[in-house]
Amino acid sequence: MKRYALIVLVSWLAACQQAQQQSQINQPQSTVEVKSQATTLQLQPLSAGLTTADNTTLKQAFAQKQSHVWIEGTGTVKKLLADDTQGARHQRFLVSVSPEQTLLFAHNIDLAPRVADLKVGDQISFKGEYIYNPKGGIMHWTHHDPQGRQHGWITYHNHTYE
Repeated sequence: MKRYALIVLVSWLAACQQAQQQSQINQPQSTVEVKSQATTLQLQPLSAGLTTADNTTLKQAFAQKQSHVWIEGTGTVKKLLADDTQGARHQRFLVSVSPEQTLLFAHNIDLAPRVADLKVGDQISFKGEYIYNPKGGIMHWTHHDPQGRQHGWITYHNHTYE
């Protein structure tokens, strides 16, 4: 009987620890956390033949609450925000990538040029690291990587900012 109780207790503790780790992984990310190391995840497309222009991978990452995923996509500028000047400076703006999802862009202007003359309603394409949050997510690392690892970009009016 003691052996059975011990097995049940160990199983319960393992389940609690796994639930706690999963809870920490899915917590909304702060703008401070978006400066962390990233890995590339390979998400399966929802159906064959879809391109990045429809933002399928981005929609999946949001639905699955994935973070630290490198994604390419397109969208429409929805709102221009004040620059973040705490630490590394970031140009900030919101981009609608689907009727249900808006991304906060944090484009590092200490490492890449500011996206010039950006206006609400303009179309952009991009590559960067996606960080999940319940409001739609954050896109960062939209610039070259000074250490030569993976990097991103923003293309606007036939000019690429990286």
